[in-house]
Amino acid sequence: MNATEAITIAQGAVTMALLIATPLLLVGMVVGLFISLFQAVTQIQEMTLTFVPKIFAVMLTIMFLASWMVTKLVDYTHDLITSLPMIIR
Repeated sequence: MNATEAITIAQGAVTMALLIATPLLLVGMVVGLFISLFQAVTQIQEMTLTFVPKIFAVMLTIMFLASWMVTKLVDYTHDLITSLPMIIR
C-alpha cells in the first residue's frame, strides 16, 4: 500500500462519516434556530428548552434514517473489505 491508497481510504472514511452525520447535524441546527427565535420573541430563557426539543428531533431523525445509515455503512464496509486483496498486494 502506498500513500495514495492510504489517503484514498481515509478520504472515503471521512466522506462516509460526513454523509452519515449531515442529516442529524442539519436537523439539530434547524431545530436550534427555531428554538432560539422562539426564545428571543417570548423572552423565555430556560436552558432545558434548548436541549430537549433538539434531542427529540435528532432521535426522530435517527428513527427515520437508521435503515439508510446502516445500508450506507454496510455498503462502504463491504466495498472496503472486498478491495483489501488489491490494497495489500
